[in-house]
Amino acid sequence: MAGSATPSRPTSASSGIEPLWRHLLGDRLRSLRHDRGETLGETAARAGVSPQYLSEMERGAKEPSSEMIAAVAGALEVSLLDLTAAVADQLRAGGTVAPDPAATRRSTFALAA
Repeated sequence: MAGSATPSRPTSASSGIEPLWRHLLGDRLRSLRHDRGETLGETAARAGVSPQYLSEMERGAKEPSSEMIAAVAGALEVSLLDLTAAVADQLRAGGTVAPDPAATRRSTFALAA
C-alpha cells in the first residue's frame, strides 16, 4: 500500500468497527471551533500550535499528546476534563457525532436568504 493516507473514519458502531479516540476528539475540537466561529489559524495561534497541526488533529490524522490536547482545549475555553468526557460519551454512544447546532442554524439562515 503506497502513501500514508488516513484510514476511513467509521462514524457508527453499527459498522462493526469502533471509532478511534483521535477521530472523535478531532470531530469534537472542530465542532467547538466552529461554534466559536473561528478559523484554524485563530484557534491554533492561541493554542501555540500550527494551523496545519490543528487541522491534522481535527481530521484524526495525529495522535496528539495530552499537552497538545490541553493547549487546544484551553484555546477553545473548555476544560480538559469536559473535552475528554464529551469524547468518552461519544464512544459510549457508539461513536456517533452529535450535529453541530451552530452549523445547522447557519445552513438554515443561508437557505432562507
